[in-house]
Amino acid sequence: MTVPLSILDLATIGAGESAAESLQGSVELARLAEAAGYRRIWYAEHHNSASIASSAPAVLIAHIAQHTSTIRLGAGGVMLPNHAPLTVAEQFGTLATLHPGRIDLGLGRAPGTDQNTLRALRRDAHSADSFPQDVQELRGYLSSTSLIPGVDAIPGKGTNVPLYILGSSLFGARLAAALGLPYSFASHFAPNALEDAVALYRREFRPSDQLDRPYVIAAANVVAADSEEDAQRQFLALKRRWVRMFLGRGRSFTDEEVDQILASAAGRTIEHNLKYTAVGTPSAIREYLTGFADHAGADELIVAHQTAAVVDRLRSAQLTADALGLPIRR
Repeated sequence: MTVPLSILDLATIGAGESAAESLQGSVELARLAEAAGYRRIWYAEHHNSASIASSAPAVLIAHIAQHTSTIRLGAGGVMLPNHAPLTVAEQFGTLATLHPGRIDLGLGRAPGTDQNTLRALRRDAHSADSFPQDVQELRGYLSSTSLIPGVDAIPGKGTNVPLYILGSSLFGARLAAALGLPYSFASHFAPNALEDAVALYRREFRPSDQLDRPYVIAAANVVAADSEEDAQRQFLALKRRWVRMFLGRGRSFTDEEVDQILASAAGRTIEHNLKYTAVGTPSAIREYLTGFADHAGADELIVAHQTAAVVDRLRSAQLTADALGLPIRR
């Protein structure tokens, strides 16, 4: 595989683990990724989820940056409807000032949470309607030309933190193309529109100061293990966790109940959403990701090592790097 490989770290809190243990695992994963040759690591903004510790990406990025030295770090992404663009520009402008040349800013239009939590964030359901305008306002703050007279992001102004549009539909593809920004498709959980979105983005792309040609990042899940049996065990645990996260609605399911759900129509939806998942030993992972990069027409792949236990995520990341022959950093 010739395209770069990156990591989307969801900072999963496994069963019996604390948020502190999950975040320490993110530090260990970043150190491993830096040494193993991954291009970048992104952290996604989620709220009110008992199994995800990345609710504050800018804070997490700052911490990880202190424990690494070369790997790019960023948000994949900040859910812009939850925030004022000026605040995001100040946060990521500060990161870019402290860690020049290492910071990315991926932007999503979804709230990354439920409606009750959205209200707790002091936002409303219509916040996403202004996403295109908010992206341009944020872009102005990070450049030297603020769109709001007399208002600058300090730090932030002139840092030109690279922006990426995240999406799982044609909306994000069209916006990224119109603004001349890189486009990252969330195929690791929303596979349906991948091919159509990438085709539209490439067809409608207009060059910008940041980017002169289209650049597509496609996401996939990876469960790499030393044996096929262990990989399949971890993948089943992942599917069970997804059932509890997305279908549990506050209920506590036994594994037997979860497996019954997986065999139902609702469970088949979970299976479909995990369509782009590489599972197996290193040779199988290499074959899958090489084929997926071609299928997606991707310039870069970003993979989520989604197993719940930190030790399994670290092993999956190392096996994947070894299988693909990533350029080891010395």
